[in-house]
Formats: sequence, structure tokens, C-alpha cells
Amino acid sequence: MAEPTTSTNGARRLDRWAMWLSAACVVHCLATTVMVALLSTAGGLLGNPLIHEVGLVLAILLGALAFGKGIVDHGRPLPLLLGGTGLAMMAAAVMVPHGAHHLTESALTILGVVVLATGHALNRHRHA
Repeated sequence: MAEPTTSTNGARRLDRWAMWLSAACVVHCLATTVMVALLSTAGGLLGNPLIHEVGLVLAILLGALAFGKGIVDHGRPLPLLLGGTGLAMMAAAVMVPHGAHHLTESALTILGVVVLATGHALNRHRHA
């Protein structure tokens, strides 16, 4: 067999690149299809109001236990005040109508969670 010439090596290299590009195209197409399907499913699931309502109930129950124990342990009202304010903001977010008010709902939820978490941090460290 004759040794490949430089032009043959170049053609092989181009073919290799073309094969890798074809493989990347297949991966891209499959991944895009899978991701779009997953995201649309997750969007429907995560956007379900029931998840927010159950989350709020869990937050209220955990808050009542943690802040109640904090009041008994250290007697400082600030963590309870912050926690209650955060929970109230989260409850208000659950009551905001979906659709055009999505930004309001998101802002209330995020701010409420931050205020609630701050209350829990103060309660945990007893620095209120």
C-alpha cells in the first residue's frame, strides 16, 4: 500500500471534522428536543398554584415551630416579627392573580422568602 499523500491526509482531516460536526448536530437536535420537552413539563408542574400553596403551609408550620421555640429559648421578638412579615408577604403572593401580575407575585415571594430567612437566621443565632 502506498503512503497517503498530504492532500489525502487533508481530506481525511476534513472528513473527520465533518463527522464530528454531524455528530454535534445530532446531539444538539436530540438535546434540544429533550430539553424543550422537560422544560415545558417542569414549567407546568412548577407553575402549579398547588405547589405554592403547599410550600406556604409548610413554611407557616416550620415557622411556627422554629419561632415559637425561639421565643421560649431567648425571648427576642425580632426574629418572630421578621418571620411573620415574610410569611405574610408570601401569603399575599399566593393570593395575587396569575397572568399579568406575575412580576408582582414573584417580587412578593422573593422578598418574603428573604425576610423570612433573615428572621430564621436571627432566631438561630439569637442575635436579635
